[in-house]
Amino acid sequence: MGKIESSCIIDDDPIAIYGIKKSMKEIDFCDTIVVYKNGQDAIDGLNNMVAEGIALPSIILLDLNMPIMDGWEFLDDFIKIPNNNTKAVTIYIISSSIDPRDVIKAQDYSLVSNYILKPIKSDDLLKLLSDGSNN
Repeated sequence: MGKIESSCIIDDDPIAIYGIKKSMKEIDFCDTIVVYKNGQDAIDGLNNMVAEGIALPSIILLDLNMPIMDGWEFLDDFIKIPNNNTKAVTIYIISSSIDPRDVIKAQDYSLVSNYILKPIKSDDLLKLLSDGSNN
């Protein structure tokens, strides 16, 4: 699979965001990268995209531990976004947590495709593209 049109990073860690964006650019992952610092900003931004008729990002990389609204709360609110396009969005949880309870909890969300441990590398992103071409 070639690059995707747009992706979204939801993470409060500027170093993680920098690394992911750098890796995305290295492998020509997508045309557009949208970044939100917490789940609430992401929900607001994605709702605005829907209201303006803009397609949601194909892939969302979601951190779990963030201030204001964490990744779990984001997932609970994301499924309420009134948009037919949400089924075309694939969410990957990106976390430094190796707690097996987080991995198990992530499996309860049908929109979550996989759980990836930080730091995210170019090889991880290439795998996401190849996974997407197999769906």
